[in-house]
Amino acid sequence: MSFTAPITLPSSDPSGERGSPGQTPGPFPWVGLIALAAAVFLSVTSEMLPTGLLPDMSRALGVSEAQVGLLVSWFAFTVVLTSTSLAHLTRRLPRHGLIVLVLVVLAISNVLTAIAPNYAFMVGGRILGGMAHGLFWAVVGAYAAHLVPREQIGRAVAITVSGGTLAFVFGVPLATAAGHLLGWRLSFVALAGLMLVGAVVVWRFLPRVSHYGARRTPAERAALADAAPATAATPAEPRRDPTMPAVILLSAITALTMVGHYTFYTYIAPFLIDGLGVDGAAVAPLLFAYGIAGAVGLVLSGTVFGPRPQLGLVVGITVSALSVTVLALFASTLPVAITAFVLWGLAFGTLPPLLQTRLLRTASRRIRDTASAIYTTAFNAGIGGGALLGAALLNTVGMDAVPVTYIGILVLALVLVIVSDAVTRRRSA
Repeated sequence: MSFTAPITLPSSDPSGERGSPGQTPGPFPWVGLIALAAAVFLSVTSEMLPTGLLPDMSRALGVSEAQVGLLVSWFAFTVVLTSTSLAHLTRRLPRHGLIVLVLVVLAISNVLTAIAPNYAFMVGGRILGGMAHGLFWAVVGAYAAHLVPREQIGRAVAITVSGGTLAFVFGVPLATAAGHLLGWRLSFVALAGLMLVGAVVVWRFLPRVSHYGARRTPAERAALADAAPATAATPAEPRRDPTMPAVILLSAITALTMVGHYTFYTYIAPFLIDGLGVDGAAVAPLLFAYGIAGAVGLVLSGTVFGPRPQLGLVVGITVSALSVTVLALFASTLPVAITAFVLWGLAFGTLPPLLQTRLLRTASRRIRDTASAIYTTAFNAGIGGGALLGAALLNTVGMDAVPVTYIGILVLALVLVIVSDAVTRRRSA
């Protein structure tokens, strides 16, 4: 995931129920949402930690940095391939206990990564983590909305996904610094320990919720059948919805943008060390600066560009491409390169929330859940595809080709953004 992970809001329960059916809304569940945000923080840190420790892990395992970068691909593609089926298989399980279980499995995945004697063993550990991560997001996306009344969903979701932002600001840089100081294996062990602590925190402080897939008594099912509107029996047909082509185009833009970003960002540690010539110990502070800039971009996406997501997308993609251009051309001039690196973080930080905002405004209400599912798949496929493309470039052409490829892909994404806007305007005319 990136600064803002894709969130899929739950479909409405025919009974109108949310977290506590029929009850008067109580105090805002700050403690529960903070516990949920902490779980998101740990999950995203686990996903992205290899990007900061590529050189260390490469030397220890005796494989190329490109192969270590592919651990991100294994993780992301596992999310894409398993999240939907796992969500379906576990749809009747209590959500609260499922989040706790997923955090425990993520802890096991990190332990397996830490003790891996070889690359193949580590891939297995990351695949296990990817399965847990995909199920985690399938549950968390709806959980925050179950905790609050409808009018507070936006606030609850914002608090939850802030954990992903903080993972880039603090989690990955601090874990990277710990890896350089104590060894990368201990960094993964420490993260596993924090996962277990997080599981205890979630178990203790996250309120339990009822959800639509839960098992119900015959009396409850009869009551729901009586309460359900007549139209509920007629499912929506997404393929016939006039907004579906625009949703697919926007999801393609999302996938393309993520491919471009993770082609470069996955291998940012070796680029900073070999391209800019910085010391390995400086990677963590630079990632911290990048993460802080991304958090600022996240704020800008909601305050400055929130009412104008199309303009924000054009500006964000353009500035991202220009920043990486400057970074590549002036890699030997450290002050200029670092400034461009931080500006890249700022610009890219605006893109995931703006893409999702544009998606929710584009999709009609009846296909919004379907659109969110397509978007989430595109997002994770882009992460995995980008890491895979970056590895191929490193193995065949070299690091110099990676930022150039990034720029080319983002230019193509910019063209598609402009085309999609023209199509939308023509349909509304």
